[in-house]
Amino acid sequence: MKKLLPLYLAVAATLPGLLCFLFSVHPSPPATAGLAGLAILGASFLLLWACDVAQTDIPQALALAVVALIAVLPEYAVDMYFTWMAGQQPESDYAHYAIANMTGANRLLIGVAWTLVAFLVWWRTRKPVILEGERRTEVLFLGLATAYAISIPLSGSLIWVDGMVLISLYVVYIVIAARRECEEPELEGVACIIGALPRGLRRLSTLGLFLFAAGVIVANAEAFSEGLVATGRIVGVNEFLLVQWLAPIASEAPEVIVAVMFALRGMGGMALGSLISSKLNQWTLLVGMIPAVYGVSSGSFSVPIPLDGVQMHEIMLTAAQSLLAVGLLAGLRLDIRGAMLLFGLFLGQFLAPAVPDAFWNIFPGHLSGSEVHFFFSFLYAGVFVLMLPHTGRHLLALVRPPRRSAS
Repeated sequence: MKKLLPLYLAVAATLPGLLCFLFSVHPSPPATAGLAGLAILGASFLLLWACDVAQTDIPQALALAVVALIAVLPEYAVDMYFTWMAGQQPESDYAHYAIANMTGANRLLIGVAWTLVAFLVWWRTRKPVILEGERRTEVLFLGLATAYAISIPLSGSLIWVDGMVLISLYVVYIVIAARRECEEPELEGVACIIGALPRGLRRLSTLGLFLFAAGVIVANAEAFSEGLVATGRIVGVNEFLLVQWLAPIASEAPEVIVAVMFALRGMGGMALGSLISSKLNQWTLLVGMIPAVYGVSSGSFSVPIPLDGVQMHEIMLTAAQSLLAVGLLAGLRLDIRGAMLLFGLFLGQFLAPAVPDAFWNIFPGHLSGSEVHFFFSFLYAGVFVLMLPHTGRHLLALVRPPRRSAS
């Protein structure tokens, strides 16, 4: 069946990396990273289809918590591997890789994925993306998580208390979101075919997809992570940058592709809403789990994960971007100007380290390519402050329950 072709392709993509793991085959680092990354990409699609179908059988509260976590398992697997290795080897660069992967994934979501959805909606309709009223919950908790995240670089450490606060925010969000009315998921393609199966076979197929995909991701997380780092050393590319920007592409691609498909079908609100949920998930659970996993790996929660000023500023820059994004979304809409602003600033901070220092020396203060990241943090925050006269009432409205119209 043609509708099942994507399923066959996704499974086929997982096989080379899985076979290398099962038979202990170790190709060159670039080949290892490529095969393992392809396997994680294929498994990510399997997870997305399984998550869609699972919502027809799992109680809503459980679906919101479990399915949301499983959907971002690829990103978690890579980041938690780096964090675990940081606990085992405190003097290594693994802690830096963990922060690089986390910040890169978060900034790519807002700077590229959100922008792409807004552009596609504008291209089709010449209108902004309008979010459903219920999405004010996600925007509110994204704002709360961002406000707390700003305190992490200011304090100079990422400790277990920070993890508990961020994870607690996500738990409270889940409790509130679970009160929403149940809606039948709109299944399409592979998910539609699996969803149409008899209940017993449907549940068995969904469970099989979950287990297989999760197994593939866990089996390839180490190979993909180490392959990227080794490839950077071989070709002379900074390993930090590879981990920060290339690794998240494999884990985020399926979700972004699905969001793009929603946008092209005229469901811009659903497309952007799913990406906002993903951002909230990563900005709370993913960041919150880093000190927890490090503590378990190192055998002590009293010592924070070793991070220097560069990593702390990466967190600040990511928080500043999130702050501006919350300001732009406060009115539950994202127009093309706001999207281009997010993309322009993202592109600037992405390219800044590659610009020769001679260019930055023409500016007052003689910034270097790395120090210019400070400039972008202040720029994000400055634009947010300048927008407050227009967005302030929308931000205040996020904490107030929407008024019910009189019957």
